[in-house]
Amino acid sequence: MDLNFQGPLTRVVVVEETTQVGQARREALRVAAEAGFDEIDAGRVALAATEMATNLWRHGGGGRMLLSVIAGSQGNGVELCSIDQGPGFVLGQCLQDGYSTGGSQGLGMGAIARQARVMDLWCDARGAVLVVRIHRERAPRDADLAYGAVRLPMKHELACGDAWHLRMHAQQLVLTVIDGLGHGAAAAEASEAGVRALAAQSSPGSAVESINDLHAALSGSRGGAAAVACLALDSGAIEYAGVGNIAGSLLVEDGSRGMASMPGIVGVQYRKAQAFGVHAAAGTLLVMHSDGLQARWSLRDYPGLQHRHPALVVAVLQRDFDRGRDDVCIVALRVGALK
Repeated sequence: MDLNFQGPLTRVVVVEETTQVGQARREALRVAAEAGFDEIDAGRVALAATEMATNLWRHGGGGRMLLSVIAGSQGNGVELCSIDQGPGFVLGQCLQDGYSTGGSQGLGMGAIARQARVMDLWCDARGAVLVVRIHRERAPRDADLAYGAVRLPMKHELACGDAWHLRMHAQQLVLTVIDGLGHGAAAAEASEAGVRALAAQSSPGSAVESINDLHAALSGSRGGAAAVACLALDSGAIEYAGVGNIAGSLLVEDGSRGMASMPGIVGVQYRKAQAFGVHAAAGTLLVMHSDGLQARWSLRDYPGLQHRHPALVVAVLQRDFDRGRDDVCIVALRVGALK
């Protein structure tokens, strides 16, 4: 499968009262249009978004919805994520039509599930995180790709200085995360220049070659940090190269393994990019993120989360470790699950 996907901005809708349910529905329709959905499939997205937003204010005490276009094996899809601070719930029970924790008809969760190719839930003392992924009705059952991503600008900013890019070609997967220096429009110009350069390549190069290409693309801008992970899909071998403060980690059963970056600013000055090689067994979770996410997180504090859908992992990390004073970009993918 060939894939050349530029990570879109994540849309956020705050849902704290019933009037904001309509806003969530309208935003979901916009995202569905960006994904190329027809009227029928867009209606399925709108239905799921309406039910999720309704549940946020009715059962979750209010919260946020994150909406974005996602890459699939046969075209783009739509991801809807609701985050609340409520008491949580048992997904298996709530999927039964007629079951309700708040006196409603109990049909909402079942309606959401009937539209979704992926539906995954995390509940803890901080609330509930529900991830739903919707693909075209005619898409194959395996249309979903086992990755998750969030890309959010700093509060009160419209432009995001963080960016990411995913490329699959000839049994090679290349994941790139870029953090334009600072934040705002100038940072966004730098990171987006890098993503455009990667998207324009006829085929991906090595990790070091990609860093060098990014250096040329960001020249003349304020520059930034960047990291590239090249994964051989047939063997699990990973070549990683980074400059600046992009964090990369491989999460396995007994802990995590960090991947090193060199000092410098891509597009401005760095001594030399250096690649590091590592092998990742099938099922290993690769996580890369900008410094908008705190570095002190550990999935050991979330028993079982490591084995859930990567989109759910990303949403929980953003909920609990977003610094709140910078742009943030987090990408996670399951080694061996993307072919």
